[in-house]
Amino acid sequence: MAVRKAGRIVAAVAATALLAGGAAACGPDDLTGGGDDKPSDSASASAADSGSAGGAEAKEPPAGTDALAKTPATVKGGVITVGDPKAGHTVKLYEDARCPICKKFEDSGAQALVKPVAEGKVKVEYTLASFLDNNLGGSGSVNAANALRASVDAGKFPQFHAAVFANQAAEETEDAYTPAFLLKIADKVEGLRGAEFDKAVQKGTYKKWVGEAMQAFTDDGMQGTPTVVIDGKKADSQSLFDQDTFAKELKASGIS
Repeated sequence: MAVRKAGRIVAAVAATALLAGGAAACGPDDLTGGGDDKPSDSASASAADSGSAGGAEAKEPPAGTDALAKTPATVKGGVITVGDPKAGHTVKLYEDARCPICKKFEDSGAQALVKPVAEGKVKVEYTLASFLDNNLGGSGSVNAANALRASVDAGKFPQFHAAVFANQAAEETEDAYTPAFLLKIADKVEGLRGAEFDKAVQKGTYKKWVGEAMQAFTDDGMQGTPTVVIDGKKADSQSLFDQDTFAKELKASGIS
């Protein structure tokens, strides 16, 4: 997988070009992003919501999202784990919500994980990076990671995670994940909206945790997203963007 360490607008142009070839990753130009340097108070949220994304309509999450509705999600440190904690296999997944190649993986290869996770055969450990805010400006990655963390408390992380990627902006440079738009996305997940979740999204309740998640990404030596590690072994980048091919790689690791 070709990992790029690009600067702001250049990164987006490179991502668009490389995405078509299916052999790219979103890469940070530094690994200090996420967390405490991002706005989270109500004034900042209001300013962010004044953009075009605040008026956009959210899309429905993909079909099959509810397959993981009863699957537990827990938080330890900067990592969100989905699946039976006692599952015999572990897949580590490193993503940035603004990364278009992560969306490509979620739309394709990641679908091969749904059945084995639902059946308790594998657990998925998500490390949510937020470096693209530093690369491109804005606070969408941080806002999305904060909202995703809040969805764990509401018992809706798998469904909301799918909905967030379904509503990723067409252009990486568009800072679309404002608090207002994230709440519109949450409207598409039955039972997610509520006083505590809405407050967390609007006020940036988990801003400190977002920084912790970014630090976990750095501490694990990651250089780009998506990165997938199956039972301690990095997955073949060429398998990530086709569901059947990635299913074969999972099967080779004993996951089916």
